[in-house]
Formats: sequence, C-alpha cells, structure tokens
Amino acid sequence: MQNIKENERLSMLNHSCAHLLAQAVKHLYPEAKFWVGPVIEEGFYYDIDLNGAVVKEEDLPSIEKEMKKIAKDGKKIIRHEISKKEALEQFKDDPYKLDLIQRMNEEETVISCYTQGDFTDLCRGPHVESVKELKHFKLLKVSGAYWKGDSNNKMLQRIYGVCFDTEEDLNAHLAALEDARQRDHRKIGKEQELYMTSDLVGAGMPLWLPNGAFIRKQLENYIYDKERKLGYEHVYTPCVGTVDLYKTSGHWDHYQENMFPKMTVDDEEFVLRPMNCPHHMLIYKNKLHSYRDLPIRIGEFATDFRYEASGAVKGLERVRCMCQNDAHLFVTPEQIKDEFKKVVRLILEVYQDFGIQNYKFRLSLRDPEDKEKYFDDDEMWNAAESKLREVLDELGVEYFEALGEAAFYGPKLDVEVKPAVGPDVTLSTCQLDFLLPRRFDLCYIDKDGEKKTPVVLHRAIFGTFDRFTAFFIEECKGAFPLWLSPIQVNIIPVNPEVHADYAKEVCEFLRSNDIRASLDDRNEKLGYRMRESQIKKIPYTLILGDREEQDHMVSYREYHQEGTSTLSQEAFVNLLKEEVKNKRKNK
Repeated sequence: MQNIKENERLSMLNHSCAHLLAQAVKHLYPEAKFWVGPVIEEGFYYDIDLNGAVVKEEDLPSIEKEMKKIAKDGKKIIRHEISKKEALEQFKDDPYKLDLIQRMNEEETVISCYTQGDFTDLCRGPHVESVKELKHFKLLKVSGAYWKGDSNNKMLQRIYGVCFDTEEDLNAHLAALEDARQRDHRKIGKEQELYMTSDLVGAGMPLWLPNGAFIRKQLENYIYDKERKLGYEHVYTPCVGTVDLYKTSGHWDHYQENMFPKMTVDDEEFVLRPMNCPHHMLIYKNKLHSYRDLPIRIGEFATDFRYEASGAVKGLERVRCMCQNDAHLFVTPEQIKDEFKKVVRLILEVYQDFGIQNYKFRLSLRDPEDKEKYFDDDEMWNAAESKLREVLDELGVEYFEALGEAAFYGPKLDVEVKPAVGPDVTLSTCQLDFLLPRRFDLCYIDKDGEKKTPVVLHRAIFGTFDRFTAFFIEECKGAFPLWLSPIQVNIIPVNPEVHADYAKEVCEFLRSNDIRASLDDRNEKLGYRMRESQIKKIPYTLILGDREEQDHMVSYREYHQEGTSTLSQEAFVNLLKEEVKNKRKNK
C-alpha cells in the first residue's frame, strides 16, 4: 500500500477529498459541525459532530453518492485569507472551529480558508484546483473518536476515506487493504483460536490459547535447539527486581518511563522487570571466571513487562507483557568479532528457515555531535563501532548506518523486516555493551592473572515470541507450515457411518507417529466438511472412502491445492516427516 501522506500529489488529493466529504455530509446532515480532517498514511478522515444523528457503515454509499454529485458539478476550490477577527465572526456558530481559531497565536493575523461552492472550511491547504479532480475515492469505515482525543469530551464520528488519481490505483489500494484485513493477526488469531484478551486481565496482556501456545512452544523449541548447539546455557530468573537493581544497571535513569510503577513490599521497592540483562549480570557474577571460560552465553525465554499506552497496544504486536528470546554473551574484547559474527549468521539462518527475505540491517551508532546521552568513552565507542562494521563487511551483508540510534551503553545492530502488512518492524537485535559489566563490577582472570572486565553482547533473534508470532501469522496468512501447525492432518471419512472405523485406525496410526491429527466424523455432507477444513487452513486433509479402506491407503489434499493424491499410510507418514524435517515453506 502506498504511504499517501508522504506522496505530495496524493496528499493534496486526499486533503481535498476530506473537504468533499464534509461538504456532502453537510448537505445530508445540515446540523453537522466539523472538527479536523487530516491526511493520514492510508487516506484521510474527518471528525464530525452530527448533533445526535448516527452514521453507520451502510450509510456510507449515500454519502459517496452525494460526493460524486458535488464532484461532477466541478466547482473551483478557492483559497482566501481572512484575519483572526473575521474568522471568529465567520465561524461564530461553530464551537469546533472557534476552538481552533482561538488557539492560534495573536501574531497569526492571516488565516486561510478554502471554499468550494456552498462550503467553506478552515485549512492551510494546499488543495487541487477543482472538485472535478476528485473522481476516484472510497469511504472505508466509520468509528467513534473523542473530541481532542480526550475521553472527558464529546464523542464525534470519524469517517475514513481514500482518494486516487485513477480508478486502477484506487482498486489496487482497496485490494491491498482487503489483503491486509485478511492477514490481520488479530482476525486470524480469533478465527483459529490462537490467543484472546480480556479486560479483566488488562490491555496488552494476551492469553495464549492451546493452538497459539503450541505454536509458541514450537518456536521456543526451534530456537532453543539452535542455541544449545551454539553453546548457550539457559536459565530462569524472576519477573521482578528491586529498584536498586535497576539503579545499579542505569535503567532507572534511562528507562523508568517505560516501566510499570514500583511496588513496596516489606519496606523494599520492586518493579516488574522490563528487561533481563541485570539478572543475567548477577548470574555471571555468581562465581569467578577465567579467560578460558569465555565466551559464556546465557539464554532465557523471559517474561518482561513494559508500559505501553492503552491506545497503542495491538494484539500480539504491541503488548505490555511479552516473552523475549533473550541472551547475553560475556566475551573478551578479542572475542567480540567472532561472537558478533555468529549472532549475525544465526539471524540469517533463522530467516532462511522462515522464508523471511525482505529485510535490511541497521547499524545504530552514537552521534559524535551529541554525546551527552551516551556512556562517555570515546575510545570504547570508536573501537566497538569499527568492529561491528568489520563483521558486516566480512560477511558481505548490506547495511545502513543510523547516527544517534545507539543504546546508551553501546552500538547495536537491528534487523528491520518489511512485513506483509504495515511499516517495517524490528525483529532481531544485537547490542554491544561495555557499560553494564562495569556497573556490576564483573570480571574474569586473564592469562596473566589480572582481573579484566568482560564485554557483553545483548541479542534477541526472534525479538519477542509475541511480536514474531504476530508477524509470521500475517506473513503466512494463518496457513502455517506443517511443522508449526497445531493440527497437521484433518481426517474426513466419506460416510461417517460406514468409514468411521477405518478413519479412527488411520488417526491412531498418525498420532502414534507424532503426527497431530484430528478426526471430523460429524454427520455433515462431505463437501461441507472439506470446505471447513480449507477454511481452518489445515495443511493436509485426508478423504477416506471404500477404495482407501479396501487398499489400506489414504487420499490426501494439501491446503490451497486442487486434486488429491493417494499413498499408503506408511508412505504418507514418511512424506510428512520429511516435510517437517526440512521445514518446508508453504507453496
């Protein structure tokens, strides 16, 4: 989908179409008054007070009809400028416009308005020359919106729309919107019973249902196995920590606004942990280490809590309670390059397994012109940034540099992924840290018997399991590859009264071979049960009738594929096991 707000021509079209919408609404609802109608990334909206009337989705076509009538009339859109005093007089009966005018600086002696036929509105512009240019538009939806975004104020009605120069562009955009709607992980999550939310639990606190919990566990097992082979040791640590812990780490000064409020228990102050690095620092410090012990790689699937405004939480994508695929690597300075390189290779390997192709590496660096918000050690920063560049260059990885985006304790590598829906998201990160080991007085004994401070690499491959699951749901549109699917095979006897026993036999055989199978022997028509299996996006559907039972075979259909194939039970199991082993992506 195009970012309309960033395209000058489309922005002007949509800005003008917002006024066309307002004019049409004024014709149909003469008592209507208007707040603001800005251009947004996917079109425009207008907030409207209809004086008690209510616009529903089914009313939008009649508003569109009136908009087309006005556009066909072809009135010029004329800009004119008035003084603040004149504006107050002209809009004296409109409390929403008066609020806008009164908040303008006294120095703003000139206020611009735009008039098209019988409608005039405050606006900075610019606009197209005539309403006849506004031919290809669509009203998308209507929702409620508090005036000024304040729940203490009146609820207005917000009507969304979009406008393009050509019908082809409009249709392409609408098709992209529909695809995004079909991919929305919140929609799929509800349909496939992956997770739920409850106001009693709280905003941004998802509850993973059995199907979703299975997928998450598969992801955990997948990355756990990879990390163990690379020498990671996994731990469990508490979901809380004392305020003093985060004062020691420095997060209390730099990150407090993103934490939940502190709790006082037995004269001790605690907070829900927003990250795991302080806990892992103490695990490292639990005993004395030699240089021969390093690198030490501590991993954890850790539940963290971060405060997100209730309006910002979104399904599994933006949550307040999350599980991080976290790890901290304690290394000598000489080991930084090799360990960082291994992390980047692991990221690339995981992305290949999941078919993630549209991504870019961002090397986040300190801004040398603004050093105040960073740990003060020029030599450390220069050496660290140089080493990270060298690794990326040696691996032949394309990347771009982002000055001023580093963490306060060191440079970092972020992987920005272009998802199927919406703007880029950051999935994987690897951050270099010279500061926290010093704050926690960590050390190791070098080969000369002297105490040295280790360097820490903070890294997360999946980021959080929550966000990665949301991302992958939308990538695969809910059609999970076989190894991740909660139900791998759906078994349908052609006639439940005749073929049920053979269907149960096949089901037991599959389950005994660790294949996740379900049996649909309801007394419903065969076509209905097969369609439902497709709607649920189950990877394989077995259709078992007389021939299959007689020959001890199975006939199967893959999701989204036409036609069926027939194999022996054993050959079918081998087919599935090979697909799981290779983590084959969906066709």
